[in-house]
Amino acid sequence: MFRTLESFIGKAALFLFLLVMSQQASAWWNDKWPYRAPITLDTSITGANIESTQQDVPVLLRLHVGNFQDFFLLKENLADVRFVAMDDKTPLKHAVESFDIVNQMAFIWVRVPRLTASIATERFWMYYGNGDVPSSSDTAAVYDVNQVLALTFSPAESDIADRTAYATPLDIQGVTRESAGIIAQSAHFDGSQFITVQDTPAMRMVPDQGVTFSAWVKPVGSQIDSLLLHHASGASRLSLGINGNLLYAEVQNGGSVFATPRSVQVMPDTWQHVALILAKDNLKLLLNGETVASIPVQWGEMGGNTYLGASADGARGFVGELDEVRIDKVARSTDWIRAAALNQGMDDKLLTIQAAEQLGSGGSGSVFMVIGESIDEAGWTIIFLLGIMAAISWLVMLGKTFYINAVRRDNAAFMIQYRQLAGDDPAMLDAEESEDDKKLADSPIAQALLGKHDHFQSSPIYHLYHKVLQEVRGRLGTSVGAKAVALTPAAVASIRAMMDAEMTREMQKMNGQMVLLTIAISGGPFLGLLGTVVGVMVTFGTIAATGDVNIAAIAPGVAAALATTVAGLFVAIPALFGYNYIFSRIKETMVDMRVFGDEFVTRVAEYYGQE
Repeated sequence: MFRTLESFIGKAALFLFLLVMSQQASAWWNDKWPYRAPITLDTSITGANIESTQQDVPVLLRLHVGNFQDFFLLKENLADVRFVAMDDKTPLKHAVESFDIVNQMAFIWVRVPRLTASIATERFWMYYGNGDVPSSSDTAAVYDVNQVLALTFSPAESDIADRTAYATPLDIQGVTRESAGIIAQSAHFDGSQFITVQDTPAMRMVPDQGVTFSAWVKPVGSQIDSLLLHHASGASRLSLGINGNLLYAEVQNGGSVFATPRSVQVMPDTWQHVALILAKDNLKLLLNGETVASIPVQWGEMGGNTYLGASADGARGFVGELDEVRIDKVARSTDWIRAAALNQGMDDKLLTIQAAEQLGSGGSGSVFMVIGESIDEAGWTIIFLLGIMAAISWLVMLGKTFYINAVRRDNAAFMIQYRQLAGDDPAMLDAEESEDDKKLADSPIAQALLGKHDHFQSSPIYHLYHKVLQEVRGRLGTSVGAKAVALTPAAVASIRAMMDAEMTREMQKMNGQMVLLTIAISGGPFLGLLGTVVGVMVTFGTIAATGDVNIAAIAPGVAAALATTVAGLFVAIPALFGYNYIFSRIKETMVDMRVFGDEFVTRVAEYYGQE
């Protein structure tokens, strides 16, 4: 009897849960926003693997063409974007760090009230599409009361400043911003530049509360015992540094020094998330969200200034880049740091943007014959022009798809053989261009469809490789491989400049004719709209002349006029999808080219350079 009652209660609870969830799913926060996208938070082992629930966490939403297709529906400053909690009622604070409509990339910080541990079903909503509202971006509100310093180096801001509500004063000693940070822009340090964070009551370090420092770090080369963080207060000191490629942290309390083992390696010229958690009696060092060192410590309250990138006198300067620098006046949990590292990296394991939803629906019928018969000469002229535009855009998409596929195949084939060279002469894969190759050099699509592929003719990576080796041959004569003469540093720099120029030309080839797709995307709907306006104008002009306001006489003309808008969208929509797909593939190839270029010039300098 009791088992039957328990079963009934369980089924009733499940039914009520599903009923509530279905009502929440069908709810719409505000019907003035026509679009919304659900964003899931995965803290399970398949996502960020968060084992303890965290409160009031700022998470990064990284929008790009791979996860969001509605960039053209957003206002140019993202003023229409709103974020709502899982209950579809509670607005969430957010801040726009960067928005690039040309490259279709946006970075937005959202303060979520809770990251529940070890689940993959939590979510919140992004609403957009309301063009009549002011921006609600509020950077200071994204951070909770315990976050006392947040340096985002945002391109939207005119200066480097603390973005928390504390607005902690800074003294910038020559630090500049780089456009290619891991999250929008970053700060560049050349060894003589640093940032002084002025002493304030909020910045004091108290053992009972602890302190947390975190940042994305990209060191350039091997460091000479450089400092990422330095805080000194009398005989007390807190330091986070890199010696060679080894990351370490130190706490000095009077005459006692507590230091982590110098065994944690950081990768040069690579973005990594570094964090330090100083609790009352323990110091932890974390790299990319994982604890790599933990030691017991004793320390006292510390005031004074905090220095980023050097010591108080500017010595032991860091060479590289920093991004998203955070200081919290509490000892955060390792789960908090892990969530930040896995959410803010290029491969976000915490947030997933689901397919967008639209408020509204539609239908269809069998009246196209009547509409076609009602289209006048002006409408058919517009549709004819749109047909030509559609044919051109489809030919471009088809040709570029064949070309990009050939590029990826030849790139992959070349890289397989290139990696097999190991320490051998890097020129072993080079081959002279045939006459057929030279004829097709300026026609990459024809090369992909008709040319030979016996030595990676469609590979832009191979083209970089070939051009660099041609330049090396020109400087070393016929001694390539024999190493009779060595390349000077100036020659290597010249070769690198030549390679950058060749890379630019290869990018131009890959982006060639893409403008035709953008013309179809933007011009198609406007041509269709022109036909609609002319058609409606003619229809109402006829009504004015005849005085006949019969709906049966008006409807075909209006429907025929709208047919040109449909034709314009028929041109624009495939072109938009094709453009986004092709452009994303091109961007992947560009990244591969840049990575290979840097690696290959370094390899050439090592093999043929002065010893």
